[in-house]
Amino acid sequence: MDIEHVRSRFIKHFDGSTGSVYASPGRINLIGEHTDYNGGFVFPGAIDKGMIAELKTNGTNKVRAYSIDLKDYVEFGLNEEDAPRTSWARYIFGVCREIIKRGGKIAGFNTAFAGDVPLGAGMSSSAALESTYAFALNDMFNLGIDPFELAKIGQATEHNYCGVMCGIMDQFASVFGKKGSLLRLDCRSLEYEYYPFDPKGYQLVLLDTLVKHELASSAYNKRRQSCENVAKELGVEFLRDASLEQLRTVKDKVSDEDYMRSEYVIEEIQRVLDVCEALKANDYETVGQKMYETHYGMSKLYEVSCVELDYLNEIAKACGVTGSRVMGGGFGGCTINLVKDELYDDFIKKAKEGYKEKFGRYPKVYDVVISDGARKLA
Repeated sequence: MDIEHVRSRFIKHFDGSTGSVYASPGRINLIGEHTDYNGGFVFPGAIDKGMIAELKTNGTNKVRAYSIDLKDYVEFGLNEEDAPRTSWARYIFGVCREIIKRGGKIAGFNTAFAGDVPLGAGMSSSAALESTYAFALNDMFNLGIDPFELAKIGQATEHNYCGVMCGIMDQFASVFGKKGSLLRLDCRSLEYEYYPFDPKGYQLVLLDTLVKHELASSAYNKRRQSCENVAKELGVEFLRDASLEQLRTVKDKVSDEDYMRSEYVIEEIQRVLDVCEALKANDYETVGQKMYETHYGMSKLYEVSCVELDYLNEIAKACGVTGSRVMGGGFGGCTINLVKDELYDDFIKKAKEGYKEKFGRYPKVYDVVISDGARKLA
């Protein structure tokens, strides 16, 4: 993804002038899925794929926005009643509104943006878009908003303008990412710690099922409700405060479904801590084992996998891949795989051929490198 591509389109659409260019990355999450809204830990990292946007004030109270990838143009005002119908434009509008609600003074601007975060693959293209604009507007209008608040602005945009009650992880990783490090974020206290992630002799690769998930669908919110039901029954604020022993004491008082969902979450919160310890010891075999455990939990207990994801996970296991699991909200998207260098070619070949034979198409392959968070490029 390059600045020149975005700049040339910006110049073409907005009278030949140039503005400032900003970028924010997508993210992977090594482990810790559906733990964020349960007050637990997540373990993401920013990646070398993301969004780039050029912005320049235009002297009006209107935002003129062009999506380069979709070849789509939308214009909107900055008041609540000016909300655009177009879904991609709502992300930009939402960020503007959330800044204004916090007392930030912004004016109309022209903008064009493009990205190379695959949509619907669980690498959080929406958070990359929100973080790009939150960071850019903060910088452009000298608002002095701290990075944590920028992440919260992105999250509030999802909640209030896009209908997804997401946790803070995606936006946090996009803002705070650091090359060669993963971030352990405590989603309750918002304390965070960087862990060096430099698995020598291994590669991180995502295999995209090309099954699209709609996270705004009822399935995500339903699982969240299950967790809240059980936390309430246990008398705790979040499942993070509960142990498996405590969960067993309410088995007869909650539905089987709610119980299963909660069992997964409590185990997953512990797995994040186990992976942190393993990384400190440079023990990537344990990291991989925990990834497989997460996949099992997401498939069988949280029930957010699908046949395509399960198939890719089984192929990984058969090929001797160190770790593999569904990544992101589920219902489609990617598996994330920690693969020894010498097994990489064989694994990719078998996964592609097997998947094509079974599902009639090849999965997409994305090699990812852990990279920096939101920043100004030019």
